[in-house]
Amino acid sequence: MATKPPQGDPVQDAPKVAERKRAAAGLPAIGHTLRMAHQQMGVKRTALTLFSVNQKDGFDCPGCAWPEPEHRHKAEFCENGAKAVAEEATLRRVTPEFFAAHPVSDLARRSGYWLGQQGRLTHPMYLPEGADHYEPVSWERAFDIVAEELTALSSPDEAVFYTSGRTSNEAAFLYQLFARKLGTNNLPDCSNMCHESSGSALSETIGVGKGSVLLDDLYQADLIVVAGQNPGTNHPRMLSALEKAKANGARVVSVNPLPEAGLERFKNPQTPKGLTAGTTLTDLFLQIRIGGDQALFRLLNKLILDTPGAVDEEFVRGHTHGFEQFTEAARAADWDGTLAATGLAREDVERFLRMVLDSERIVVCWAMGLTQHKHSVPMIREIVNFLLLRGNIGRPGAGVCPVRGHSNVQGDRTMGIFERPAPAFLDALEREFGFAPPREHGYDVVRAIRALRDGEAKVFFAMGGNFVSASPDTEVTEAAMRRARLTVHVSTKLNRSHAVTGARALILPTLGRTERDLQASGEQFVTVEDSMGMVHASRGRLEPASPHLLSEPAIVCRLARRVLGTEDDVPWEEFGKDYATVRDRIARVVPGFEDFNARVAHPGGFALPHAPRDERRFPTATGKANFTAAPVEYPHLPEGRLLLQTLRSHDQYNTTIYGLDDRYRGIRNGRRVVLVNPDDARALKLADGSYVDLVSEWKDGVERRAPGFRVVHYPTARGCAAAYYPETNVLVPLDATADVSNTPASKSVVVRLEQSATD
Repeated sequence: MATKPPQGDPVQDAPKVAERKRAAAGLPAIGHTLRMAHQQMGVKRTALTLFSVNQKDGFDCPGCAWPEPEHRHKAEFCENGAKAVAEEATLRRVTPEFFAAHPVSDLARRSGYWLGQQGRLTHPMYLPEGADHYEPVSWERAFDIVAEELTALSSPDEAVFYTSGRTSNEAAFLYQLFARKLGTNNLPDCSNMCHESSGSALSETIGVGKGSVLLDDLYQADLIVVAGQNPGTNHPRMLSALEKAKANGARVVSVNPLPEAGLERFKNPQTPKGLTAGTTLTDLFLQIRIGGDQALFRLLNKLILDTPGAVDEEFVRGHTHGFEQFTEAARAADWDGTLAATGLAREDVERFLRMVLDSERIVVCWAMGLTQHKHSVPMIREIVNFLLLRGNIGRPGAGVCPVRGHSNVQGDRTMGIFERPAPAFLDALEREFGFAPPREHGYDVVRAIRALRDGEAKVFFAMGGNFVSASPDTEVTEAAMRRARLTVHVSTKLNRSHAVTGARALILPTLGRTERDLQASGEQFVTVEDSMGMVHASRGRLEPASPHLLSEPAIVCRLARRVLGTEDDVPWEEFGKDYATVRDRIARVVPGFEDFNARVAHPGGFALPHAPRDERRFPTATGKANFTAAPVEYPHLPEGRLLLQTLRSHDQYNTTIYGLDDRYRGIRNGRRVVLVNPDDARALKLADGSYVDLVSEWKDGVERRAPGFRVVHYPTARGCAAAYYPETNVLVPLDATADVSNTPASKSVVVRLEQSATD
């Protein structure tokens, strides 16, 4: 049966450390999945929910955005997906009595793990100005409070409307419509902090800011490059796709500062072989220094250019622009500079080149390890150059594959959650709804924090997520949030953002993916878009955690009517009663969603059009795929410093902490660890097991300190270190962002390690 939540906050800075694992999944994953599911849900509820995850008639996993295959296993979920479902479908509850017993000052001292373990929110809760306890509030009064603050603003641009990647297409479309009817484009989202660099680079180079491959392309590829990504923890079902590709003859190159168990060997728990030997996935591991990827691909491109017959000249002539300028820049690459930037051995780069030249169809996959650097956008552009040279975009088995994180983060952007909307989208919105949407660009995440800090934004409304913990420069972000007049969070679970509030605060509890959504017209479903542009339905199966919950579309519709008034002619009541009417409007506004309701009724949904993939047509400013020629950049380290990347543990999804173990890296019962190469540790006189403060260094001279981290000697790339977020977000300066995309540079933080006072 399900267990009760922890009463006390467990110690997280005294972990047990063992040897890292060299294989992922297998029997341990099954055992860990069932143990955590039973703790949260009990046996019967575990069976009821897990066998509905990612099924064509079930609900979409609230975890990652990896797509489902056409033919699905009865258990079409991974260990971390099961954890996400268990956290949402938990039998634990956070009631008004909980808030009466725990003042906000107490909640603010608790860890994110403890907060999340308390269970599902059951009632709307209100924190009055000057109070230290949330108190229950009716939905009507909650909407009145939001309306009071919004209508008191001197400009709609003093409000910020944030979106997390869990929000459905229908809710996201309604949410952006409400914000723009109010009069603002302040629609930051979690994509600003993750794949904004991918969208920026791909929009410029191929004309579509999304990946260009489907699952079948991975199965048909000759070579798959996985760069800056740890699918074994962050997208475990991707391992099944890599296993199938390997069975079809593909080879895999992994490019990463850390060895990761999931890319070494995959023990598929759904096959007899997987429960024993498993499958070796990586054929070549390139242990690159943090931030050296642009230099690596630039040299590869030079070597391809220097190899007779290696360039697809017909494709380059017919489909690309800027080849001459790119060629001039690429030919300037040299071995010495590249090896210094990457830390790689020449023979490994040459082996990579031979694998490239032997492959007709290449897919490059990447995630946060590439997108969160100052030079992330030119880094990803260089990968596009690499693919364009040999015609590897717009044909089967080839293309770009940015692997998105949260389950509908890509769909939210498609629905218009963007602070810099395309004029064509606003034109379509204007035609459909008969109003003039604002045209001035709004705030992204970093600019929203600055606006709150500087008193230029006064109301913060979050549709899901844990904004405070996800954002950089924790102390700055928290101080900024506390300057707001009102903070509002639409949430399923308790998190730190509920304890870092404006003068007034609201928590609005909402339905989860696992729950039935019954409205006036009958039972509803919502839709999501996965990382490869497939759109499909999601239908919850469980009874709601509380009769006091509202769905996200219902919350938006009722709030919009209260704020905009009865004179607003958008049929908010109709939209809230029947989501099919929302999809009818989406079909007339968003390209690719024509006949939406009929097409999504097909089991498995439908693929959105992608001109580069489908037609080898590139809707860029030049009408062709664009080669680019940015200068090569990589981080330079002062003497005695390390380059820190923030990352997740295996018991974690984004800012949600499921447990205190990182099984594959050998870490148990703790999170405050820093992984340091043994040679670097010896040079810095840091013994394994010693304790240090992490202090970041940036040009503003501000000391940002994360105290009390246990040193773990670990095979990272030389000069590189790693530690978990959100604990290390305090080290990331708010203004240290990627050029063009403005994404926080959380993967390349210069730090010094000082002996802790408590050591």
